[in-house]
Amino acid sequence: MPVEAVLPLRALGASVKSSRKYHQITASIKEVGLVEPPVITRSPGKEDTYMLLDGHIRIEVLKDLGIERVECLVSTDDEAFTYNKRISRLAPIQEHKMIRRAIEHGVSEEKIALALDLNPRSIVRKANLLEGICQEAVGI
Repeated sequence: MPVEAVLPLRALGASVKSSRKYHQITASIKEVGLVEPPVITRSPGKEDTYMLLDGHIRIEVLKDLGIERVECLVSTDDEAFTYNKRISRLAPIQEHKMIRRAIEHGVSEEKIALALDLNPRSIVRKANLLEGICQEAVGI
């Protein structure tokens, strides 16, 4: 999909580009590419134009990086405007498991830190989060 054919449903605030989230998404896209595709739906009555339901910051980052095409998920659901209603945050243990899995697959702590726009020491701490805790407690 051409990035320019994706029309945001809301304007981003002036402070968004200086936010931590914006910098994290930029770092992630530069290091590993776009992980989660934006969600779009066809614009009624306008061929080759799509409304952006989820991924406003991702689209803005892509534009700023000069990326002209993006793979998107196309919603055909009548309830499409409720897409971003519930934002799920990653629990610390889930984050730990994802980091451990990436390290086990050969991704360096430095590369993970770059992708998440974090200090490498922070990645080490997150990777070692469950050290010294018994497996029964971790399982609970």
